[in-house]
Amino acid sequence: MPRPPRPADLNPTRRQLLSAAGSVLLLSVLPVGARAATPSVVAVRMWPAQAYTRVTIESDAPLTFKQFLLKNPNRLVVDLEGIDLNNELQSLAGKVSADDPYIQQLRAGRFKPGVVRLVIDLKTEIKPQVFTLPPVSDYQHRLVVDAYPAVQTDPLLAFLDDQQTPPTAAIPEPIKPETARSNQPATDAPVRREDLKVDRLVTVVLDPGHGGEDPGAVGPRGNHEKTVVLEIARRLKALLEAEPNMRVVLTRDGDYFVPLGTRVRKARAAKADLFISIHADAFTRPEANGSSVFALSERGATSTAARWLAQTQNDADLIGGVKLDVKDAHLARTLMDLTQTATINDSLKVGKHMLGELGGINRLHKAHVEQAGFAVLKAPDIPSVLVETAFISNPEEEKRLISEDYQQKMALALFAGIKRYFAANPPLARTRVATK
Repeated sequence: MPRPPRPADLNPTRRQLLSAAGSVLLLSVLPVGARAATPSVVAVRMWPAQAYTRVTIESDAPLTFKQFLLKNPNRLVVDLEGIDLNNELQSLAGKVSADDPYIQQLRAGRFKPGVVRLVIDLKTEIKPQVFTLPPVSDYQHRLVVDAYPAVQTDPLLAFLDDQQTPPTAAIPEPIKPETARSNQPATDAPVRREDLKVDRLVTVVLDPGHGGEDPGAVGPRGNHEKTVVLEIARRLKALLEAEPNMRVVLTRDGDYFVPLGTRVRKARAAKADLFISIHADAFTRPEANGSSVFALSERGATSTAARWLAQTQNDADLIGGVKLDVKDAHLARTLMDLTQTATINDSLKVGKHMLGELGGINRLHKAHVEQAGFAVLKAPDIPSVLVETAFISNPEEEKRLISEDYQQKMALALFAGIKRYFAANPPLARTRVATK
């Protein structure tokens, strides 16, 4: 009895004809737009800062690009393939700021059919990062061009860029207050920070949330969280630096984006005694109001609102746009592992003192320190809190947040909370910390 034919026994020509017919049928029912989507640039933005300058090109479909550097003079060339030159791209030239540290001018032109060439004339040598980001939040597809200085001038960022350099060589030691006030040259040997005991210089890292591409929450009147919290952080910095035994580091001092991991790494590189992330968030209901303080949780969020807030803050890297490339195993553990219980307990103490002061200028959203899994609070050896100064989504609180008077009151309240914490919990000498 002959066996039934198997697929492999079928006539190859017949199989090919059937396949071709199916393909033709499939193509005939596809929408016209799905056959060939030509990207169109819908917005362009520039964010100049001392740390780096960012150029963002937003489009309605993914962009394909090629890049290369030229010298004499220094230029960065980026070829955008498969697009047409439009008004948005041409407007880039007018967005270059005269005080941009890295970009002299930027030109966009049609290089050849289907290719638009961006030529970025540079003021100095740079290390560029060019990458794409998928749609997130209110943004469509983005092509990001980051111009970092070839030689980093920020000592903390220089340390982060060079994993081979020990921190003591990359980060300048703070000057003793007595020496800073004297006009005479110091005759004593430099005092190492590690040798200072309880009365040593205390380092506080202030972290104004969001920045640059990531505006944070936006109030009903259009005010951005990133702008308000930077002003509060600058005021708090001035108050703390007026103290004889304190130095302050800002994770950002301008309108530019800093990835969450870099914020944590800067705090650890600065050997911070305290890390304070400052925010003015929004909630789904505009009537939500009041100030809150959050610490990291080992297990889970203490409320639904805390869990929701942590998720919105942890999405900052997706919104701000970061090229994730974590090679340092220690950093990976820092971002992913749970923080030590002792550090969380100290964070709760900080938060309690701050709530005591914030209650004097604003209603407290919660009378206790809430906890959730905030990525920016995951330094394992630094007491860290996230302060929600108020809800910018609330019309009345938005009005107060943009007031210089309220910003100063908020800074004074946070300053008093920090002072109360350190008065009750003097920082240990570094040599004692290391032996524990």
